[in-house]
Amino acid sequence: MMNILIVDDQKNIRDGLQAMLHQFPMQMDHIFCAANGIEALQILREKSIQLVITDIRMPDMDGLTLMGQTKEERISVDYLIISGYSDFAYAQKAIALGAKGYLLKPVKREDLQSAVEHVMQEVRTRQALSQNMKHLSRRARETDRKELRMFMQGAATDEAWIHQTEQQHSELWRNYRLCLLREDLLINKPGAVSSHSMESIAYEVYGKSGCICLQYRPQFILAVDASISTEALPAVLKEKQMGAIMVMTDPRQGLAELPNSYERVMELYHHSYLFPDRHCLLPAHIAGLEQQWELPHEEIYMLFHLIGTQNSGKMTEGISRLFHKDVLQRYHIRYTLQLCRAMVQMLEEYERVIRPYMGEEALDMECLRNLFDYPGIRDYIQALQQQMLRLNQFYYEFKCSYRNTQDLNEAIRYIHENYHKPLDLAMVSNHVSLNYAYFSNLFKKNIGKGFAEYLRDVRLDKARKLLAETEHKIIEVSAMVGYESYKSFTRAFREVMGMQPTEYRQRMRRLPGEKKSRDTAL
Repeated sequence: MMNILIVDDQKNIRDGLQAMLHQFPMQMDHIFCAANGIEALQILREKSIQLVITDIRMPDMDGLTLMGQTKEERISVDYLIISGYSDFAYAQKAIALGAKGYLLKPVKREDLQSAVEHVMQEVRTRQALSQNMKHLSRRARETDRKELRMFMQGAATDEAWIHQTEQQHSELWRNYRLCLLREDLLINKPGAVSSHSMESIAYEVYGKSGCICLQYRPQFILAVDASISTEALPAVLKEKQMGAIMVMTDPRQGLAELPNSYERVMELYHHSYLFPDRHCLLPAHIAGLEQQWELPHEEIYMLFHLIGTQNSGKMTEGISRLFHKDVLQRYHIRYTLQLCRAMVQMLEEYERVIRPYMGEEALDMECLRNLFDYPGIRDYIQALQQQMLRLNQFYYEFKCSYRNTQDLNEAIRYIHENYHKPLDLAMVSNHVSLNYAYFSNLFKKNIGKGFAEYLRDVRLDKARKLLAETEHKIIEVSAMVGYESYKSFTRAFREVMGMQPTEYRQRMRRLPGEKKSRDTAL
């Protein structure tokens, strides 16, 4: 694909050349036209043109002047010259200026096609070579970056490699800082800033020779010119409204210092979690942090003693106190990491106790193991709080279930021991010290039937046994199983058994005789 510009002061020639070009079996993007060199030069400045087909003799600015001007302005473009026999000397000058060929007037279709195809082939070859060179250059830069990154992270190397690599950017490695940037993300807010965007801004601040990208992921790390103020890059990022947290080492001299610089910049990066409001963290900011401490084990134990209660508000307050920024910012980042590990260990111990009762439910402990998996410490604290509240809910439901089971077992025992007495829901709920309505719902949910239905079934079960195995009168049986009236007993019996108590007794007494007759027949 190629853009072509036709330049001739005669419109009929311009139109004719354009018509012929459209007929050729070759791919062209756009064909532009100009009546003289001045118009053509303006188009060349504004458009990406690969080939100019121009007459030599034109008013205002001829073809040779146009060629000279584009060469002076470093506009990369190829030329085909159109001339008459009398202009051959001009054509020779055009060839000397770099024209790819010339066409005699009147221009023949086959000559134009052959010349344009020749130029297009040259353009494609140059583009392919350029792409290959860019690819090779990019691969070489990636290889250099990979080697630097490996050396930075502790890979062994020799003095010769250090010396050779140092010479490639000798001015930078003479006095540099390591700079790590990460996007400043808010909770539940997706990121939008790429490391490549921040890299381009860094090059604006430090220039190509004052900045080298050493790593894109998982953290974006640059080596930058230490002579430039540490405030320069944060200021530009702020101006461009790019939310990024940055840490920067003290100045270092020599490439051999790169591994130590890397350890220092990672330490600063970890400490940036303690200072989320500081957008440029320097070694001086963490120099006074305390290195000795004792974890608040008693506070942690008191917090976990709330597990299984309805004090979720107190739990949230307790987590906020343990992870308050005024506490964390007193100590080295190791304090915070030890505190996180202690909390996870306590969560695991509590979960281990209740795990057999949790079914497929479980806490997500893995999400709490690494603080630096989160955009910031606020996100980690929120995740920790969610897991603790889930554990609290599991424990509370378990304790309620256990307590309810104990209460129900006692209620059922009480019913079976007192079914023959006047008994109702209020008496049983009072016996197990539960609210009347709560006990009614609990009983039906866990037993599968209401209290009255269950009491009726217990009494009738006892009544069937008495009818089948004793000689007590039916009115006596009704009283023995807790019915105050004979009529109520017989009505309930008929509804459940589909027959009267007398009929049930007769049927049950015939069964042994029928069984004996069958046994004799056999």
